Amino acid sequence: MEGVPEPHTGWTFLTNHARVLAVIADNHTARIRDIAAHCRLTERAVQKIISDLEQDGYLSHRREGRGNTYRIEPGKVLRHPAEAGLTVASLLSLLIQDEATRVRQPEPEPHGD
Repeated sequence: MEGVPEPHTGWTFLTNHARVLAVIADNHTARIRDIAAHCRLTERAVQKIISDLEQDGYLSHRREGRGNTYRIEPGKVLRHPAEAGLTVASLLSLLIQDEATRVRQPEPEPHGD
């Protein structure tokens, strides 16, 4: 996949569940293979995450031909008590807005002083 970052070691700010959900929000017909590549996860891990999200009502899918079309429940409240009242839509709006900004804005040129 083009534009996929290199693998990362150590801790990160986002969970794999949030990453998978963000990829699906960006492309509702994304294949598990592509989600896995973008998130740097195995396909099996992505299948488990999708299953978790579906089981708890954050995500559903409809089979279309050989692929799936996913539907995210934007009004669903995040699970952790520290995020009480925050919705999936609020989380995704931050992630997707940031991604769009990073894709559109070129790197600033260094200024010679």
